Amino acid sequence: MEQHPADAPEHCPGTKSESAGKVSACAGCPNQSICASGAANTPDPGIQLVRNRLSSVKHKILVLSGKGGVGKSTFTALLARSLAALDTDRNVGVLDIDVCGPSQPRVMGVVGEQVHMSGSGWSPVYVDENIAVMSIGFLLKGPEEAVIWRGPKKNQMIRQFLSDVDWGELEYLIIDTPPGTSDEHLSATTYLQGVNLDGAIIVTTPQEVALLDVRKEIDFCHKVKIPILGVVENMTAFICPKCKTPSHIFPPNTGGAAKMAEEKSLRLLGQLPLDPRIARSCDEGLNPLAEFPDSPVVGAMEGLVKALLEMLSARGDANGSEMDTS
Repeated sequence: MEQHPADAPEHCPGTKSESAGKVSACAGCPNQSICASGAANTPDPGIQLVRNRLSSVKHKILVLSGKGGVGKSTFTALLARSLAALDTDRNVGVLDIDVCGPSQPRVMGVVGEQVHMSGSGWSPVYVDENIAVMSIGFLLKGPEEAVIWRGPKKNQMIRQFLSDVDWGELEYLIIDTPPGTSDEHLSATTYLQGVNLDGAIIVTTPQEVALLDVRKEIDFCHKVKIPILGVVENMTAFICPKCKTPSHIFPPNTGGAAKMAEEKSLRLLGQLPLDPRIARSCDEGLNPLAEFPDSPVVGAMEGLVKALLEMLSARGDANGSEMDTS
């Protein structure tokens, strides 16, 4: 089976190929000399480090979207807070691997916090007693500092995030990713091999311009064999806080996420309305669930989380049955 480094060019022949490092597509690749020497066939020790670290994490979920601006980071925060609120004895971690545009420190209200290194690794920043966050945003000098890195350095940072953060015992690890199918995604999928990744939640908005890119993200998941837990449609409609009348800010001219999910044989996990109060509370780093419990977004999240937990429970039961009969 061919293998491709996380930062490989588009037409990489694969590290197992006899032409590895020797064809025109390899020119300029940072792995060219390693592949040509045959050293690339040696398993990346980082993969085993990640497996060891995440062995204490029960559920690992990627949040993906092919399109920027669909509210993926906001959804990640809402999902983490919703899961944490269900049982305060269960710990939830949020890992922000958007290296160039980390949002979780702001959304979770921990801007300016710093992470500390100990003998057991990096200590994440705690938002509440059972919610921890790790982001490159904690490692920068300030919120306006740009991260200008090539693929290999991004790859190294993703590996460190996955293998060096001391989460302790976690029930859920929610991984917030950048838009697209970039180095960060390839690095994450490479290092998450064999760690019992539950799958990905795909976030979109109703309009076709977003759905076009989201379809590419779905194709990416199929190609790298990431299970898709379902699709979430964000900003489905604006609900007037006074008259409660819905207005479609982003018209679903092609059927929205519901139609796309049906076409792709995926589950529509939920549709979240647009509530300016939720956006404002995230900008201010507040907990929307506590600040605005009457928001239609909070009600929609309750149904979404219930559907997600039922799916995870069913998968766990199925895996347990397979183990019992083997």
